[in-house]
Amino acid sequence: MYPADRVQTNLRKGVLEWCALAVMRGGDVYGRDLARQLTALGLLASEGSLYPLLSRLRESGWVQTHWVESASGPPRRYYRLTDAGRDAVAGFEHTWREVSASVDQALAGAPRDGEEAQT
Repeated sequence: MYPADRVQTNLRKGVLEWCALAVMRGGDVYGRDLARQLTALGLLASEGSLYPLLSRLRESGWVQTHWVESASGPPRRYYRLTDAGRDAVAGFEHTWREVSASVDQALAGAPRDGEEAQT
C-alpha cells in the first residue's frame, strides 16, 4: 500500500525551511503569522515545529529578528530575511524548478535529452 501520509510528511519537512524563507521575501513577519501562512499552504503540521526552525535560520545568518512593542500584550519578535537568506532562497528556487521538472518528466515517462523513450 502507498504510504501517502509518510511521503507527504517527508516532502513537507524537506521544503518547510525554504518555504518559510520564501514567505519572508514579502517583508517582516511575526512568527505566529508565518505559522498561519504556512499552515494555510498545507506545509506546517504544528506551530511548535516552526520556532526551532526559525532559530536555526537565525543561527545560519539567513534570518534576523527584531522586537516590536504590542498594544495588546508583550513585545513581538519579527523575522526578516538577510541578504544571505535572499540568496539562499533564490538558489533553492532555481534548484526546485530543476528538480521538480525532472520529477515531472520521470512521472510522465518522458525520456531525458538524448535518450529514447522506453516502450
